[in-house]
Amino acid sequence: MKKWNLLLCLFALNLSINAQESAIKYGHKVKTLETTVQTLYNVVSGEKGDKRDWDLFKYLFMQNAKLIPTKKNEEGYFITRYMSPSDYISISETWLLENGLFEKEIHRTVDSYGNMAQIFSTYESFQNETDLEPFMRGIKSIQLFFDGFRWWIVNIFWTQETEDNKIPIEYLPRSRY
Repeated sequence: MKKWNLLLCLFALNLSINAQESAIKYGHKVKTLETTVQTLYNVVSGEKGDKRDWDLFKYLFMQNAKLIPTKKNEEGYFITRYMSPSDYISISETWLLENGLFEKEIHRTVDSYGNMAQIFSTYESFQNETDLEPFMRGIKSIQLFFDGFRWWIVNIFWTQETEDNKIPIEYLPRSRY
């Protein structure tokens, strides 16, 4: 029994040390809404073959956070998929390495109250940083929580623009309309 208690204490200490190291390394990236959202876009972006900083990606999210993309199924109905940050990494890592992706925020609306915020973030996706035309656009609904020290992503719920689901003008930069 003493061995188990010692092992549990060592495990807990290790988790605490890892959390402190992550806070030292990444803490400045989650101090404001601006830096948190910018870090989200930056961490998934990179040229073909560029390895992403998945530890930083996971650091952005609260425990039990979800990433929820929507799409039309074969019958034409919109559906959702619920993923943890680790699920997203497992599903996306190989594709990102093989194809490259640069997501760029082009417009943002923010609603906040107290320690919570809801951001509608319009984005464009490019395969290379130098591409002039995006291959995809969409809107992310990002819910965030401020714990008094840093911002945490609670959920990201998004949909891509399609021919029959165009991005409304109020979610585009003024220079685009």
